[in-house]
Amino acid sequence: MSNETLTFTADEIDLIGRTADAMSAYMGKPVLAEIMDAQETGFEWVIFAVPLDIHDSPDDYVVVEIGGPGARFAGNTGGLTMKDGDIFDCEYLWAIQLSDLEGIRFIKVDQNGDEVAWTETLQEILPFIMTDDATAAPEDDDDDEPSEADDPDQPRILH
Repeated sequence: MSNETLTFTADEIDLIGRTADAMSAYMGKPVLAEIMDAQETGFEWVIFAVPLDIHDSPDDYVVVEIGGPGARFAGNTGGLTMKDGDIFDCEYLWAIQLSDLEGIRFIKVDQNGDEVAWTETLQEILPFIMTDDATAAPEDDDDDEPSEADDPDQPRILH
């Protein structure tokens, strides 16, 4: 590993936050994306997790603690109201760590701690395709028949 600390760019943090927000909307519960400092490891990484409900049994999940003093979150935290220093027991979904390996900037780590995807492009390992023109209407949409895409109660998810 090089001596330079690997950190997420502003655009990458924005994309991570938008992914957490999309996951929150899709799942109907808060999805937190906490960015971990590179101080100990030499690289930043982000963990995606869902706070456990009081009715959830921790034995049914891979549980991690999210938050704490100075925690750095990306996105809108699923609408969850948090104070600095709050710590939540959460279901671990996945993590993405930065890498300085040639041709690999991102490594995805699953619930078992296994590295399951390696890529140069963050979008390739996220569960949603994020584009700025996702809400643009098709230019040649002459169809007057309603469709699922016209239903305002359905989330718009691009695969």
